[in-house]
Amino acid sequence: MLEKAQRLLQPSARSAVPPFMVMDVMAAAARLEAQGRRIIHMEVGQPAVGAPATAIAAAHAALGSGPLGYTETLGIASLRRRIAKAYGEWHALDIDPARVVVTTGSSGGFVLAFLAAFEAGDRVAVALPGYPPYRHILTALGCQPICVETTAETRWSITCDALLALHRAQPLKGVIVASPANPTGTMMPAAGLADLIRCAEDAGIVVISDEIYHGLDYAFVAESAARLTDDAIIVNSFSKYFCMTGWRIGWMVLPPSLVRVVDRLQGNLAISVPTLSQIAAEAAFDAHAELTQVKHGYEENRRILVDGLPRAGLDAFLPVDGAFYLYADVSRPTVSPSRRACWRKRVLRQRRALILIRCTARTFCACATPAAARKCTKRCSASAPG
Repeated sequence: MLEKAQRLLQPSARSAVPPFMVMDVMAAAARLEAQGRRIIHMEVGQPAVGAPATAIAAAHAALGSGPLGYTETLGIASLRRRIAKAYGEWHALDIDPARVVVTTGSSGGFVLAFLAAFEAGDRVAVALPGYPPYRHILTALGCQPICVETTAETRWSITCDALLALHRAQPLKGVIVASPANPTGTMMPAAGLADLIRCAEDAGIVVISDEIYHGLDYAFVAESAARLTDDAIIVNSFSKYFCMTGWRIGWMVLPPSLVRVVDRLQGNLAISVPTLSQIAAEAAFDAHAELTQVKHGYEENRRILVDGLPRAGLDAFLPVDGAFYLYADVSRPTVSPSRRACWRKRVLRQRRALILIRCTARTFCACATPAAARKCTKRCSASAPG
């Protein structure tokens, strides 16, 4: 019986993507919390506060007003109009609401974008460092993520020259850009983004612009690809600036030719986005003062880290332009080449540190002190293959 089940239930080859390590760490932390330990979560990129008061009030009102059924596949019309209006407020743009599609977070948006724009086997350029699920979703859909190593000289962004060099070697179908970027927090100046979009479109390369951290910009104002072209696929979300990660709601701004394509895809994959989340999201646009205060908190955290980390010996980090990340080089004080097989995350506890270290593909070590963590790292490095 078991042998038959194992024979029938072989996972597909396309499912063999790496895990999103952040979620593995979150699951390990949850197991520790179930044991009664207090965990301060630093593994997931999400706000420390919840949805704004206007969103909560709208959700409460909706829950008491009657059944919450399906909505149109593309989203509630008033929410799509409000998202389009926001582009006028943020970027002085007149976006047709018909181009706006509400999605199940930005993650749902990326799945829809990749299915709409690419065929199996298509090559899509992504930056390194970069958001791992770009690569993993593309792989699961049969596409080939092509990693572009970025450097300080290119301000940790994909450049026109790097993109075209890859395209000449073997044609690319798409490129994903993110500004502010995850996990680096760096941003592309408007001129750099415009140059990349121009050369990509001239070469027939589809541009997908991840703008989920827009609104959380500190060094300069984030530029939207929507200001530079009507042909890019824009992906955004209510998770970061609007503090609504668990509501799983985002949006896309599409070229007109792809709206019906995405309508068909989302109608089959999800039917529609949760109605309650859509109602709350529309109300979140009325929380400007509250969200501005949250952003000021990030700005203060940024100041503390930028000023304090060099005094702690961490004086090499990427430009902290936006989002809520600081990407520091810790190789000199903490990581030697022999230790790179171990990936570590710290989960701080009151009065002492619990250091959670990913040692193998399936195991974590929980260490009560930095000294214990170093011993574990050394032990794992010694036993790691290669």
